[in-house]
Amino acid sequence: MGRTAPASMNPSPHAQSAHPDREPGAGPAAGDRTWPAVSVIMPVLNEERHLTDAVRRILDQDYPGELELVLAVGPSRDRTEEIASRLSAEDPRLVVVPNPTGRTPQGLNIAIKASQYSIIVRVDGHSLLPGDYVRAAVETMEETGADNVGGIMAAEGTTPFEKAVARAMTSKLGVGNARFHTGGEAGEVETVYLGTFRRSALERVGYYDETFVRAQDWEMNHRIRQTGGRIFFTPRMRVTYRPRPNLRALARQYFHTGRWRRVVGREHQGTLNVRYLAPPFAVAGIIVGTVAGAAGFWPAFVLPGGYALAIIAGAAVEGRGLPVSAWLRLPLVLATMHLSWGVGFLTSPPRLGQPTPAKP
Repeated sequence: MGRTAPASMNPSPHAQSAHPDREPGAGPAAGDRTWPAVSVIMPVLNEERHLTDAVRRILDQDYPGELELVLAVGPSRDRTEEIASRLSAEDPRLVVVPNPTGRTPQGLNIAIKASQYSIIVRVDGHSLLPGDYVRAAVETMEETGADNVGGIMAAEGTTPFEKAVARAMTSKLGVGNARFHTGGEAGEVETVYLGTFRRSALERVGYYDETFVRAQDWEMNHRIRQTGGRIFFTPRMRVTYRPRPNLRALARQYFHTGRWRRVVGREHQGTLNVRYLAPPFAVAGIIVGTVAGAAGFWPAFVLPGGYALAIIAGAAVEGRGLPVSAWLRLPLVLATMHLSWGVGFLTSPPRLGQPTPAKP
């Protein structure tokens, strides 16, 4: 069992359902349909480019019940705070709270504490919700009794580079067979993208573990499952995700994701499988093959050469239908995702994710 968030993380004293006589998961009331109130939470940092669209998609939801949006805004270098304040002034359903650290897990916990209702929908600043997202989430939760439900991370780009990243992030060659990336049938899973939670499940496990700067979703869902909860995937819930805009940002994203996924593996033994170990094995093979080949053992070059050929061939297949400018970028994007993740995993410091010792 992993560490929990600090004990001081208490639920809001206002946390309640809009219909106190009705629990989420109880199904429709006889006669009139009763819709529980929903809190949407969003930690944001440097999201000037996407924030207005993301917020409008939430506030324009086709959802019959009450809805609020809580933005936990970090100390941004762009106009994110200004935009958040303007949007809050335009709609009383939007609440802005500060997230002094700017880190995602802290922002999530702050937003949860500031929210009111018993169903919590997590959204990111890079995410654009379809109009029926909240309705689909609530209906799926009621039908399945799950503690967390989520859907597809539908990456969509606008520039040629972003389109290449989007294709890589929705292909098995790029990210493996996780259903929230590639789609599939509804059913129980280990984790989902973003997620719609019962507040009671978040309280049960102590909220997000704030030591996990990355991979906090996977770690949270693992603890929910360890305490008897169920995580459910449905393709009905499809979220548009905006990829990183350049190679440097993409490499940084996957490097840190690889580092923190290893931390989850250390904290929760037995949770690593072939999908997570493939990138570090690829990196190790490329390094060993290159060094051995350079030292005179020419057959060893088959390792880096074989990987390069596999990526080029795979990109040729996966890239069908893309504009030529995006297709040509796809091999580099795939290699960057794999190798950055693998290097991050292999170089993850043993002390990463451990509480900082108190100073004497």
